[in-house]
Amino acid sequence: QVQLVESGGGLVQAGGSLRLSCVASGRTFSSYPMGWFRQAPGKEREFVAVIKWSSLNTYYADSVKGRFTISRDNAKNTMYLQMNSLKAEDTAVYYCAARNTRFIGSDYHRINEYDYWGQGTQVTVSS
Repeated sequence: QVQLVESGGGLVQAGGSLRLSCVASGRTFSSYPMGWFRQAPGKEREFVAVIKWSSLNTYYADSVKGRFTISRDNAKNTMYLQMNSLKAEDTAVYYCAARNTRFIGSDYHRINEYDYWGQGTQVTVSS
């Protein structure tokens, strides 16, 4: 059974940093696209970042570009999201997601492109 488990969320002041982790179990996701999404209260879930098969193939939402960095450690079957210069508007539940097939085109920002989801971790940024 495939399971994705996020951790690392918490309460941080604006301008601070957090590092989220997503550990996969049940199968290996090395070289498979994995992404981070987030959902703020009253809003739809939105794309944050994706890593396709290596750190050379990463894409970010404009709202986090230059502040967030997505990475993966295939040996640990783990994906990370380093979040710096956090803002109040980054407050949300953050979800990791993984795709069942290696190829993902330009639709990497769409929720339905991913087959597995974690339960989420809360990130709260106080201003």
